Amino acid sequence: MPILSRPQPLARELARALPERPFTLRFWDGSELEATTPNGLVFTFRSPAAIAHVLRAPGQLGLGRAYVAGELEVSDIDALIELLGSFKAPSLDSAAISRLTLAAVRACGLTRPPAIPPSELRPQGRRHSRERDHRAVRHHYDVSNEFFALFLDASMTYSCAIFSRGAETLEQAQVQKVDLVCRKLDLKEGERVLDVGCGWGAFVMHAARHYGVRAVGITPSPAQAELARKRVQEAGLDDRVEIRLADYRDLAGERYDAIASIGMVEHVGAAQIDEYASRLGMLLDSGGRLLNHGIARLRHTDPEAGPFSERYVFPDAAPLHVSRVLLALEQAGFTTQHIEGFADDYAQTLSHWAERLDGNLDEAQRLVGAERIRIFRLYLRAARRGFRTGFLSVYQVLCRRA
Repeated sequence: MPILSRPQPLARELARALPERPFTLRFWDGSELEATTPNGLVFTFRSPAAIAHVLRAPGQLGLGRAYVAGELEVSDIDALIELLGSFKAPSLDSAAISRLTLAAVRACGLTRPPAIPPSELRPQGRRHSRERDHRAVRHHYDVSNEFFALFLDASMTYSCAIFSRGAETLEQAQVQKVDLVCRKLDLKEGERVLDVGCGWGAFVMHAARHYGVRAVGITPSPAQAELARKRVQEAGLDDRVEIRLADYRDLAGERYDAIASIGMVEHVGAAQIDEYASRLGMLLDSGGRLLNHGIARLRHTDPEAGPFSERYVFPDAAPLHVSRVLLALEQAGFTTQHIEGFADDYAQTLSHWAERLDGNLDEAQRLVGAERIRIFRLYLRAARRGFRTGFLSVYQVLCRRA
């Protein structure tokens, strides 16, 4: 324990600054600042390093670092998500902030600043350049194929399942989703189909097997591409399905009858959305069909993402408003035919993923370590709340090349 570490002054200042607290703060020496309401959430600061993280990066990022590093524990993650959405801390004047800061320094004692958790990514370079995008994609997806298999369905589909049309299990709902995309695109035998951001190959395999198309799937994730190719071969579809390690910006000089983009547009960003739409438009002849399936922000006053997500979950991911996506598609020569939202379906999908991950925590920790488990358990629940509360939705936009 650091020399001269004393949490008591910090507890007193926090009690003064937060007269109403629906949570208990428990410190490393066993002392507590109790909740002012019964059955409150319990935050446990396991060492002065938790406070030091917040001093180093005040706000969400510092708290996130302390949580990811295991220095800050919470008694109930679901309750934490609700608290983050409902609790409003009172405004503090400069004198109160100074007292809190000094008390936090005294709580830390004489210690070095804690190391930033290894699972944090601080992207460098121009936002949404190819190089930076590829680093961001690999940070999330190239963790471990075996890890994702612990909570996804058997098809390894990592996007919104559709329960609202009669599916009862996650597996059924994911088949329902990819088949709905095929039907909306009106796929016919012998057509050439592109899947932008193909993941582990669920859509291209389903389209080839059940609709007789010749499909190309692209992903910038080496881990996804490797497993997708293996799955295609094992299914006996390698004569009809090709998986490429590629970026959508690499596509040129090819022609397709239809394009599906499922869970990809969220990673494109405002600076590249027009290029994305234009690039897809150039791959289709007049009458060619595109189905763009992606998460969208709903309120124009909300930021793209918070610092925790930016560093630990989906670096540089930027769900755009569906109106911005539609504008880009229209400017690229598409005419919109149908738009459908599936916010409730995605909330239900995330519930299944969270439950499955919680049922496999020991194996998950063996595969990816404790930091990633903390990140994913928090991320899955925070995303679910976003779909339940009107922060996010997911839309399928069907359009044709003019």
